[in-house]
Amino acid sequence: MNDTRLPDLSPADESAVRALYDRALGGWNQRDGSAFAGPFAADGEVIGWDGTRHRGRSAIAAELGRIFADHATPRYVAAIRRVRGLGAGVAQLDAVAGLVPAGTADVAPELNSVQTVIAVNAGAGWRIALLQSTPARYDLRPDLAAALTEELRGLVGSGRAS
Repeated sequence: MNDTRLPDLSPADESAVRALYDRALGGWNQRDGSAFAGPFAADGEVIGWDGTRHRGRSAIAAELGRIFADHATPRYVAAIRRVRGLGAGVAQLDAVAGLVPAGTADVAPELNSVQTVIAVNAGAGWRIALLQSTPARYDLRPDLAAALTEELRGLVGSGRAS
């Protein structure tokens, strides 16, 4: 069996990938579709918590702009778990995120998610190719769900998205 190790990511590249994620969540928290979509590649994609898929930076900006105009969206708090290289110019970021509904000061545990970002650098700088949110239900492990909620609650007053 050929066991291939994934390549290391330089500290500068890891920092750049983390910054992409921070910018995307910052755009969400500002309720600005263009700011949310800004870190994405022109053909980047978002798969939302409910499974909705948006393809292309301009489509992401337009759809999120519509959502922000029509809904009082909650704000994100998040913790990055790891960033790792997958290959030359490809990285994966894993995070957990919670949403704080408008008018409240607490995360809504039923909206907790696990988020994965695939970022690419094809020579013009790092961009998000995919951001996917998956509900963090932990059906058979309520202890994990409770621990995640407590961790995310600890971020609520920090002023940081991630």
